[in-house]
Amino acid sequence: MDGKLPACVIDVGTGYTKLGFAANKEPQFIIPSAIAIKETAKVGDTTSRRLNKGVEDLDFYIGDEAFDATGYAVKYPVRHGLVEDWDLMEKFLEQCIFKYLRAEPEDHYFLLTEPPLNTPENREYIAEIMFESFNVPGLYIAVQAVLALAASWASRSIEERTLTGIVIDSGDGLCDRKLYKAYSNRWPQHNLFHSVSSTRERDRHPPEQSLETAKAIKEKYCYICPDIAKEFAKYDTDPAKWMKKYEGVNSVTKHPFTVDVGYERFLGPEIFFHPEFSNPDFTIPLSQIVDDVIQNCPIDVRRPLYDNIVLSGGSTMFKDFSRRLQRDIKRTVDARLKLSPKPIDVQVVSHHMQRYAVWFGGSMLASTPEFYTVCHTKEDYEEYGPSICRHNPVFGTMT
Repeated sequence: MDGKLPACVIDVGTGYTKLGFAANKEPQFIIPSAIAIKETAKVGDTTSRRLNKGVEDLDFYIGDEAFDATGYAVKYPVRHGLVEDWDLMEKFLEQCIFKYLRAEPEDHYFLLTEPPLNTPENREYIAEIMFESFNVPGLYIAVQAVLALAASWASRSIEERTLTGIVIDSGDGLCDRKLYKAYSNRWPQHNLFHSVSSTRERDRHPPEQSLETAKAIKEKYCYICPDIAKEFAKYDTDPAKWMKKYEGVNSVTKHPFTVDVGYERFLGPEIFFHPEFSNPDFTIPLSQIVDDVIQNCPIDVRRPLYDNIVLSGGSTMFKDFSRRLQRDIKRTVDARLKLSPKPIDVQVVSHHMQRYAVWFGGSMLASTPEFYTVCHTKEDYEEYGPSICRHNPVFGTMT
């Protein structure tokens, strides 16, 4: 890296933000993408913000501290993967850099992430913030799908590494099927957490922390089953073996509570494959959508795409998720190609960097000497303006 300090890698997601330095295997910090501001603060009013620099601009909290602040309104700058409030985003990045990473932005190059089909205007906004507010020497804005594909290389040989593939990135706010060259087709998660929260019909856990309880149950007890009918039968035959009990503490009263977890263990994640369980307006399973997306691609790239379906994000970490998805996609493909002389190989790639795949892919990229040659620099920004970020030096594309 020619004596340069390591680049800062920041992946701002809908629910959580991952922060760290290049060449590390895991992010140093994982915080909620939340910011708490005073109710009287005029966030979004750029004129007011310029005239009232000072204490009010510094009076905010981010991450876990945002939920503990009294007298503040908790807001999320990012919704469904896209930035909705740029003033909040600037404040959020400010504390990410100075409070968490404890970095001087003038001394580090930065890699930030963006969703597929992000607008050029959004890219220009982030460039203005990074170059004008933080005075960074260099910036690269990477597409999350490409980083997730690169992260899967950690479990592969050099010969198997490729950037041709489809990424299923399922995080806190949405589930994307992302293709190389930034093709994307969004599919809502149909509120996975609320599906798990169906335990409220039997138990009396604190309603004010139902989402947190559902998250904990989801991560601790949920899994993907191969056959729903057989799974119901298992629970009915031997409930003592399969039923679990979640124990928590009410954050307000500090009293302990318990939640019995039964069918929700497999019914919650099942909405990926039977979305109508949660919302009758959605009836197409994830496996069918992945197949449809690939079928809409040029015929010469379909086989490589089927052979490289990469998982990314915390909601793809359910036990046997990759096995079930691969089985269902294979069934769809085989049913359509019964007379094909050459069957299509379907491979869903699960790997140990899957939970933070986007961040880890960014860490890998930003740790290479080539990274600094493809970054947009402060000098380029001052000469040409934020429009430089419409050009991707890696792929030679203009948006």
